[in-house]
Amino acid sequence: MEKKIILSGIQPSGIPTLGNYVGALRNWKLLQSEDKFCYYCVANMHALTVRQNADELRERSLGMAALLIACGIDPSISPLFIQSDVVQHAQLNWVLACNTYMGELNRMTQFKDKSAKHSDNINAGLFTYPVLMAGDILLYQADLVPVGNDQKQHVELARNIAIRFNNAYGETFKVPEPYIPKLGGRVMSLTEPEKKMSKSDPNPNSYISILDEPSVITKKLKRAVTDSEGRIAYGEGRFGVNNLLSIYCAMTGKNMDEAVNSFDGCGYGVLKTAVADAVIEEIQPVQEKYKYILANRGDLESVIRDGAERAAEAAEKTIDLVYKKVGLR
Repeated sequence: MEKKIILSGIQPSGIPTLGNYVGALRNWKLLQSEDKFCYYCVANMHALTVRQNADELRERSLGMAALLIACGIDPSISPLFIQSDVVQHAQLNWVLACNTYMGELNRMTQFKDKSAKHSDNINAGLFTYPVLMAGDILLYQADLVPVGNDQKQHVELARNIAIRFNNAYGETFKVPEPYIPKLGGRVMSLTEPEKKMSKSDPNPNSYISILDEPSVITKKLKRAVTDSEGRIAYGEGRFGVNNLLSIYCAMTGKNMDEAVNSFDGCGYGVLKTAVADAVIEEIQPVQEKYKYILANRGDLESVIRDGAERAAEAAEKTIDLVYKKVGLR
């Protein structure tokens, strides 16, 4: 049976949160199975839509690669690389830009959101980066792209571009499908639990970073918003308590009924302590492996170089085909 190809990428724009870990990173290692072949990319070119310090971007890119390995990605099975090390990403971007309509980019909701956050630097890259993202996907002839609801629009654009190009030039690209992993969940802000947890939140107490110290995790969870009912149960409108219970389930593997029953008669303090203990138990091994990998920087750089070479080999086949189709080769 032919393996399904998966492409996943993450920007090196800060340490991922517990929400990123539960919703995506923890699942990436589970995708490395007999019926799937995965490419994992640190999307440093996408990070340039916001002004960057060059040295910091380099270090964050390496750090993100180390963190992905620490979260369970096996680079001997799945190529792990930094986007800019595979020049074909930039090569495909221009061809796809010439096959993307302005109206499509105008409809991308993230451009409006990011423009509001970076009003002093609304650059062309901020507008056209969905084309680069489509190229990331199509370059490897990906069948599936793991995404959350906020990224489905990008996969839809990649599908539209692929279909349009295939109709104009003949069969060239696979048309990718969004892939929602069975495991995972949505982790909400600890201070405003009606909002998704985000590492860009100006209030550091609203999120848990994967690299937060145990004492910091405990302190943040003890401050987490609940409500005045004082009863531990999952219910409509109980955003804070629901969030804590959901995190507990994600960390322990219990279902919601089991979690609620285990806190029967307990107060919120007990719940918060149990959630903190479960989070720490889950991510401490990740933190320890991350520190070990960074301490062996030469080995990490070798892994990334190998990943880039393997990715470039696949990417060049697509570039060769595309360039021939449009008359550039």
